[in-house]
Amino acid sequence: MTTTTIPPVTTPAPIRLAWSGIEAFTRDLAEQTSGDGLPETVVGIMRGGMIPAVMIAHQLGIRDVRTIEVTHTETDGVNAAKTSAPATKNPASLGDLAGRDVLLVDDIAGSGATLERTRRMVEALGVRRLRTAVLTVNRSNWPGPAAPEERIDYIAEHTDTWVIFPWETEKGPKAPAPTTTPTAEDDPAPEQGAASPSERDQG
Repeated sequence: MTTTTIPPVTTPAPIRLAWSGIEAFTRDLAEQTSGDGLPETVVGIMRGGMIPAVMIAHQLGIRDVRTIEVTHTETDGVNAAKTSAPATKNPASLGDLAGRDVLLVDDIAGSGATLERTRRMVEALGVRRLRTAVLTVNRSNWPGPAAPEERIDYIAEHTDTWVIFPWETEKGPKAPAPTTTPTAEDDPAPEQGAASPSERDQG
C-alpha cells in the first residue's frame, strides 16, 4: 500500500505598497478616467478608498469630493475575516448626486462586493453617469466567472495576495500608549534656531 503526500497549501506573503506606487497608480487611474471624460464628483469608499479618491480628484482638478463608509472585513489585520455582507454607515454623507457624472473609488477589490454594494447605492441617487476605479484587484479572492475588467471600469494593478497600503499596519492598530504628563526634564525646550523634522518616516 502506498501513501501520497499532499504538499501543504501555502498562502502568498502579503505585499506592501510604497507611496511612490500609490502615486503611480492614482496617476494611471486619473489618465484612464480623463480619457473617457472628466467626472463632476469623486466619491471615496471609507476608509481606504478616501486617500486615492482625494489624490485622483487633485490630479483631475475635481473639487467635489464625497465619501461613504462601507466595510467588509471584521478587523484591520492581514487576511482579516470578512463579514457576511458589506456594512454601510452614514449614507447621507453622499449628499445630492442626482444628474451628476460620478467616479467611485476604492483602494482594493477582493470579491468586489463592497464596490458593487456602493455602486448600487450611488446609482439609486439618480446619477447621470457612474464609473468605478480601484488601485488593485486581488485575483485570489475574485469570485468570477466575470473578469474584474467586466465589473470595474478602471484598474491600476492586479495582485494575487493581500496588499498592505502605506496608511495601514501589518498587524492592525496598536493599543494606545499610556497617557503621561511630560515634565521639563522629559521634554526640554529646543535650542534656538534648531531645525525640526519636516517629514515623517514612510519606510
